Amino acid sequence: MMAWSTSARSSGVQLHPTSLSGGRLGDEAYRFVDWLAAAGQTWWQMLPLGPPGEGGSPYKSPSAFAASAELLADRDAPVHELAAFRERERYWIEDWERFAGVGAAADQLRFDREWGALREYAARRGVRLIGDMPIYVAPGGADHLTHPELFQTGVVAGAPPDKFTDLGQLWGNPLYDWPALRRRSYRWWVERFRRARELFDVCRVDHFRGFVAYWTVPEGAADARGGHWRRGPGSAPFDAARRRLRELPLIAENLGKITPAVERLRRRLGLPGMAVLQFAFDPEEPDNPHRLHNHRPDNVVYTGTHDHDTIRGWWESLDETVRPEVEAAIARAGVEDEHPWWALIRLAYASPAVVAIIQMQDVLGLGGEARMNVPGLVDPRNWSWRLERGALTNELAERLRTATKEAGRLAPLGSPWCD
Repeated sequence: MMAWSTSARSSGVQLHPTSLSGGRLGDEAYRFVDWLAAAGQTWWQMLPLGPPGEGGSPYKSPSAFAASAELLADRDAPVHELAAFRERERYWIEDWERFAGVGAAADQLRFDREWGALREYAARRGVRLIGDMPIYVAPGGADHLTHPELFQTGVVAGAPPDKFTDLGQLWGNPLYDWPALRRRSYRWWVERFRRARELFDVCRVDHFRGFVAYWTVPEGAADARGGHWRRGPGSAPFDAARRRLRELPLIAENLGKITPAVERLRRRLGLPGMAVLQFAFDPEEPDNPHRLHNHRPDNVVYTGTHDHDTIRGWWESLDETVRPEVEAAIARAGVEDEHPWWALIRLAYASPAVVAIIQMQDVLGLGGEARMNVPGLVDPRNWSWRLERGALTNELAERLRTATKEAGRLAPLGSPWCD
């Protein structure tokens, strides 16, 4: 059973590679690794690497296995070892090539070569990579078309109505036929976890609660209100993957309406969950798990995620009834900083959570104009934010390193996950 070590407090920065100033790998990615190392950071967290889907979203990619060729620094690099790559990735590469066209396999080989070199370089600098795995696949994508027997028909994915939306959320993704997957020993999920382990040191599993129970909506429904909960597979896909792969260094995205059953599964699997600072002061939920006094060592704490405002934008939009509570929490933690967003970064660092992840926009002190995504809003600005050239200064690295050191998060080389 994988264990979560509380002995190596550490921190990192979330920045998708498309948000590098050039929007791709290459020299800028290496310079970002150097900056992270100078800033005392152990982790580089990113969003899913797949080809973007509807609206440019990396969470609606047409492949659960392929990476976006748009990330390549050199689209014309020669490929000589394609046969060996095809053999290694035989479970999915031919399916992707049939979907994406001639040259798709060569692009994936180029990506693996560039990514492998970047990951090796990062490891030498003491930086580890955290990926992101959406639970669902895109409708009509390569996985859906190639393996229709693994998906239900007549229903689609969504989320029930809540305090944020009376209509619920109608995602429209295909839902897994879990009995069909079980009959095939969860091979598709085993291969997906294997691919994640090839690319990352740790991977966040999005919508983890869907393994316990998922919201199913009739296909063609106008909204998600007519859906219902249906039981998920529980630990079975993870157990199958561990039998084949042994280690599964994962983070469970346990945001939203989380039941005791979801937390029991997370703890049984030995996976850290998430705490989000922006959720810590909800006046309607005075004892929610994001409140600082409820943080646990087996958490990864975030100032916010890709779906949230920047921490400065959030601070500046706070209701005047909430702001005093945030200021009181900062004072209780003994945090002092002239910039409120840096005080909030330091507040996240003060959490007992073993890992703290800060969005790059928050380190830069950017406002809501730098937000990565507004869920449910079709807007060309979604997923489009990029670093300005020259933004990663030595002074900024030193400021982040100082905060990291003061919080005891300058971790030694190595991962906080261990057997």
